[in-house]
Amino acid sequence: MLTCSKTYFDVPFAHRQHLHDGHCSFIHGHNWDITLTFACERPDENGFVVDFGKLGFIKEWVEEHLDHSCVFSSEDPLREPLVAAAPGAWKVYIVPQCSCEGLARHLYEVFNGLLQEHTSGRVRVLSVSVSEDKKNTAAYSGQ
Repeated sequence: MLTCSKTYFDVPFAHRQHLHDGHCSFIHGHNWDITLTFACERPDENGFVVDFGKLGFIKEWVEEHLDHSCVFSSEDPLREPLVAAAPGAWKVYIVPQCSCEGLARHLYEVFNGLLQEHTSGRVRVLSVSVSEDKKNTAAYSGQ
């Protein structure tokens, strides 16, 4: 198996851990780093696992859904009241769980589907790593 990685640095978005018993329960933001590790059995005609120059569809997805958004867990009881209190002030993205771990898993599913579609199944996402800052990182692997 051949692998390579690409990182999208400093993606600004906010979240909150609605079940957390500390300060993480408040809406707060980070400049997130998202690292995708790609894998394939056979490289393309250039010898690449994936041509980084042809991953614009991933960058566009990140900009459309995450850049300057507020990511909420689907079960957050304050999501709807918060969004309704200030219509037009939020770019909302909803995931099953907005922890680093939950985001890594969700982004794995999204990006693997997109990549499989764009490469006719030749390349898959091996793992996604999500860092909310320089100290805290979580990863999800589809293995």
